[in-house]
Amino acid sequence: MEPLAKKSISYFAFGSNLSSKRLLQRLPDAELGSVAILRGHRLCFRKNIRGESGKCDIALSDNPQDLVYGIVYLLNESEKRILDGYETGGFGYLDKSVEVFTLAGDALQAVTYYAATDHGMQPPFHWYKQHVLQGAIEQGFPGSYIDAIAAVTSVEDTDRARSKREMAIHQP
Repeated sequence: MEPLAKKSISYFAFGSNLSSKRLLQRLPDAELGSVAILRGHRLCFRKNIRGESGKCDIALSDNPQDLVYGIVYLLNESEKRILDGYETGGFGYLDKSVEVFTLAGDALQAVTYYAATDHGMQPPFHWYKQHVLQGAIEQGFPGSYIDAIAAVTSVEDTDRARSKREMAIHQP
């Protein structure tokens, strides 16, 4: 039997992968790490490579008080390659290393994804926003942060089968 691959990559998720149900559906062996904060950035929905709906991005901010909450997952190399396929496989995200801080104040180097092109604010599909919102609630983010996500305008996905499939992730 092969030994398990070492979890050597910290991945900072801030969008739909905040939902452990969504991420673990994609990467069942990923390990949930800790809540972390990316400083000097703000969460926005401005990635829209296919012209369908907005997806989360992290925008660099001039205000050092701006924060993006996220969750750090621990991955091995093969899981990172699978995640790259979801996030960067021609869909407009690039990856980069960022310094994030746990709620205890510890600094961590983590990889994250950001939009290659700023398409301006775009409303997400209801199901996409639900992944982000459910993840923020699941991870225990501050109420004001959750309220800001809840306040984002979202739109119906015309692909009803996809919408139903995506929403089913959050059913008991």
